[in-house]
Amino acid sequence: MGNLIKAEFRKTLTTKSWWGLMIPAVAFAFLFALGWGAITNDLNDFLGSSDAQELAGLLGIQLGELPVGLLALAHGINVGMVFPVIFGVFALAGEYSKKTITTTFLTAPTRVAALSAKMITYILWGAVYGVIIVAFASLATMMTVDNAGMPSAGQWFGVLGGGILATILATLFGIGVGAVWNSVTGATITLTIWMLIVENVLVFVSFGWFEIRWLGGVLPNGTLNGIVGAIGAEAFGAAGVSVPGELDENLQWLLQYSAGAPGAFSWWAAALIFFAWTMLFFVGGWASNQRRDIT
Repeated sequence: MGNLIKAEFRKTLTTKSWWGLMIPAVAFAFLFALGWGAITNDLNDFLGSSDAQELAGLLGIQLGELPVGLLALAHGINVGMVFPVIFGVFALAGEYSKKTITTTFLTAPTRVAALSAKMITYILWGAVYGVIIVAFASLATMMTVDNAGMPSAGQWFGVLGGGILATILATLFGIGVGAVWNSVTGATITLTIWMLIVENVLVFVSFGWFEIRWLGGVLPNGTLNGIVGAIGAEAFGAAGVSVPGELDENLQWLLQYSAGAPGAFSWWAAALIFFAWTMLFFVGGWASNQRRDIT
């Protein structure tokens, strides 16, 4: 297994995909955190003074003490996570496209061993993406958010852990979708359209027309974003379908959206639900590749 993992790292490092996707992941995480950091400094105007006072009263804190930096962190990290997903697509679907999958399967004892080595390798790559994305989102947040709005050390470490967990799962999710599609192009286009357009439209329409506030908390992109976003939402007392203190439901959803996690129940619930989505595609791709013809 050690040699198979070493071979997977060599295959990845000899291609341009790992750093070609790392660059936009870092750039988007930094720029989105930078933009949201500038916006969230003015939270009183962002929410409206009466809503902000209501929120502060329910949480028992002063407006100036709200950790608004969590909103910038969440948006920066969440937009950066699109790229680990695409990176994961290349893991197996890319080998089929480049016709290297035959060598991979024939040089491994079994296909199970080859796919297990690939999974372990990309878990480590996902963690690398997570650390770097969180680092640059944190840098942008520190550059724009006032000291009073910065997250506590505990919250920041929570974001770091959540970000690493999210990017690992995002990478495995990408592997699964790519394996099911067996096409880099098809899987990448489908995932990009779904994550950036379709799911966001569904969440907005369900909230605006049907008053369904929880849909984003169960769909793939929403639950992936919710792993980090719900940490911010929880800090504002806005995670879950209902919260203590009778916080207005529309304000609650707005705060969840501001944290990048509309409909999120909690960070751990989002992680569990997205893990289920990941396993659905990963196991499906795994099973299909046990029988797929490699000639």
